[in-house]
Amino acid sequence: MTPAIFGLSGATLTADERAFFREADPVGYILFGRNCETPEQLRALTDSLRAIHGRDRLLVSIDQEGGRVARLRPPLWSGFPSGEAFDRLFQIAPASAIEAARANAHAMGLELAEMGISVDYHPPLDVRQEGAHDVIGDRALGSEPQQVAALGRAIIDGLAKAGVAGCIKHMPGHGRSLSDTHKEMPTVTVSAEELEWDIEPFRILADTPIGMTGHLLFTAWDEDHPATLSPFIINEIIRKMIGFGGLLLTDDIDMEALSGTVPERSELAIAAGCDVVLNCWAKMDDMQQIAERLPSMNGAGLARLETALKVADGALDEADKAQLLAKRDALLEITGARA
Repeated sequence: MTPAIFGLSGATLTADERAFFREADPVGYILFGRNCETPEQLRALTDSLRAIHGRDRLLVSIDQEGGRVARLRPPLWSGFPSGEAFDRLFQIAPASAIEAARANAHAMGLELAEMGISVDYHPPLDVRQEGAHDVIGDRALGSEPQQVAALGRAIIDGLAKAGVAGCIKHMPGHGRSLSDTHKEMPTVTVSAEELEWDIEPFRILADTPIGMTGHLLFTAWDEDHPATLSPFIINEIIRKMIGFGGLLLTDDIDMEALSGTVPERSELAIAAGCDVVLNCWAKMDDMQQIAERLPSMNGAGLARLETALKVADGALDEADKAQLLAKRDALLEITGARA
């Protein structure tokens, strides 16, 4: 199995993609707006991915946080608020905010599961910092670590009730970034002691089965390598200090924060200790070279993958999405927020 998650070019698989995916046997797939035209089309697409491999338990993933990070949008799919809505409610009524976040994630998970999606890259546990770049901004669940962790736990639990695995991101923390990693490398220069604030939510939720790295340079830990490509940060900070033992993915390996070719970056990320490379843009040359250059997924990585996908086994499919959304909206009404 190739330790990579690949993107798809369109609303249906091309003949070349089908043949390549059958041979490469990637860990899974990621969906974007270009792949999601209608509910019927999307379900057919995810069914076709499972048919390639002949297994129902497959990592089919998406970025569906709500707010500005949503690949499935109204009117064909439900609307979901950004993390900031739950942050505002938490300031007034913490227990209500946690319940609203859980109901929202449960409804979101039911919608994703219906589309054949098994993993959502949600929640971001990045602690919001004043003056930072808005690449995180209103996506954040708050500016205090324990609040972020409490709301993050509610989201993970809500998704799991629908049989969808959440993913904590962006380890070891994206909240201090002064630039957008899609375009350039952010450098974080605060001390290791100050960074304890950033890693605290990840430490609290270290038992989550899936996590994602961020492409940031933390000079207190590694002056030469961003987190995704740093053996020290992955092994000493993420695995040991945070205590994360789950499946570790890179953020999109094609982002401009990283240098070198996409296959070169992929090799470095796996060598540094990441389990899986996330490659989003469905560029066949890049995907083929990644598959050629990366070693097959090892036993530890396969075990982590299996654990992550077992979330679907506990799905509670008797839940009513409309009731969950109504519950969320009633709770958010306290602050006047809307989905």
